[in-house]
Amino acid sequence: MPGALSARGRPRPVPAAVTIRDDLRDAIASLRLEPGAPILEKDLAQTYGVSRTPVREAMAKLVQEGLVSVFPQAGSFVSRIPFHALPEALVIRRSLEETAARLAAAEGSRDAVAGIAAALAEGRTAADAGDGDAFHAADERFHAAVAAAAGYPGLWRVVQQVKVQVDRFRRLTLPQPGRFARVLAEHEGVLRAVAAHDPEAAAAGMGAHIGGLLADLGAIAAAHPDRFDMAPRPDLGARPIPPAGHLP
Repeated sequence: MPGALSARGRPRPVPAAVTIRDDLRDAIASLRLEPGAPILEKDLAQTYGVSRTPVREAMAKLVQEGLVSVFPQAGSFVSRIPFHALPEALVIRRSLEETAARLAAAEGSRDAVAGIAAALAEGRTAADAGDGDAFHAADERFHAAVAAAAGYPGLWRVVQQVKVQVDRFRRLTLPQPGRFARVLAEHEGVLRAVAAHDPEAAAAGMGAHIGGLLADLGAIAAAHPDRFDMAPRPDLGARPIPPAGHLP
């Protein structure tokens, strides 16, 4: 991971706590570290060749993000996916990405549209190979390319901050029969609307794409009960999950 430039133009080394946090976040989001898995500070310190101080700093950040839970006398564990927080995260993501798609259709250059098409082609290649990790990476590039085409790449950075729990849920949807084909068809619809400079169709297509994840919430949680925390959110209680395709 490249560091920021120093005053003399040389890259500053990335702090160990940041590297550990980013690596752990990626492992958790990709389900390489499963919900409920223990995280041992001693092992991390040995792996990275550091004291426990940067490990604890990294862990504190992940606790704040809801990705790690600490239990006194028991230790630290990967948090389970908070089921009742997912609809709100999807609402936020849908709002931001509808805006990105609308602006991409209104403002996107030919080169920007080509970037979206290239990401879609990568998704097709990954789907043909049955490679879930590559498909997820191509999906990320597709959405980033839409934001870049809008002229506001920062929109995607904001989306990334709110969607890490959704990413864990989305990983669990990939083995569904026909899932790759469905996602690709939805991406193709967004690309067609952007290329045709139809802002409303692009926004509607993106909104349906993100909103469609709600249809899978209940079934995925039921199929993976050990990976989800079904407790109601303390601030909202156990609000019902909206019907499929009907985000508030």
